[in-house]
Amino acid sequence: MLAAAGAQVTVVRLDRGEALPPLGTLDGVIAMGGPMGVHDEQQYPWLATERRWLAEAASAGLPVLGVCLGAQQLAAALGAAVSRGPTPEIGAGTVSLAAAAADDPVLGPETSPVPVVHWHGDTFDIPRGALRLASSAAYPNQAFRWGRVVYGFQFHVEVDADLARAWAAHLPAGVALDPRHVASVAAVGHRVVARFLAATAPAGQGAASSHDGERRGAAGPPMTADAPMTADAPMTSDAPMTSDDGGVRCPR
Repeated sequence: MLAAAGAQVTVVRLDRGEALPPLGTLDGVIAMGGPMGVHDEQQYPWLATERRWLAEAASAGLPVLGVCLGAQQLAAALGAAVSRGPTPEIGAGTVSLAAAAADDPVLGPETSPVPVVHWHGDTFDIPRGALRLASSAAYPNQAFRWGRVVYGFQFHVEVDADLARAWAAHLPAGVALDPRHVASVAAVGHRVVARFLAATAPAGQGAASSHDGERRGAAGPPMTADAPMTADAPMTSDAPMTSDDGGVRCPR
């Protein structure tokens, strides 16, 4: 989806020991998910490093999008609590847009309820100063915006047919992703990603184009997808999403 929108993407796999790039070399950050939880620092010490990096990115005014674990990491980086949710939320579903989302440039144009894919059992509080943008029946905090260009999505809109097939073997028994729902989610994802890139473009630049027509940032550096999962290239699904302690987290 990022490639389709014309973004240059550098994927960083923290779970493989790859180093986070200097923020000054980036136009934006997308933090994806993984089977671990925010509080699993003893087993995954890079979680704390990522949170500090996300806090610096947000404070510096860099566009940031956190998805699933990435949203929980972002919320924690902004000072909000992250905790176990009331019940696992897995499979095809929707989120309802909050009144505050009406004027949001990224989610606002979508029709509520928005088709999404859920796969989590943890949740976050809305960071202080942020706007709640979406909720579901089980989880009131599904999306937030902090400042102008920092977003957290608990749900997935990056799921297309290829990714759904990759996830199928790891879904819990009795849970399946209907291809028609996946097609609707993918359509939402393409629109949301395009609007995120447009909304976070430098002022006065809009959807900047290079000589070959590819959308780039002001100085042409890439956007990084910094998390255990690749950013829709497509995201890998090489492990079950149930953690060792029984918690249900984002798929890996």
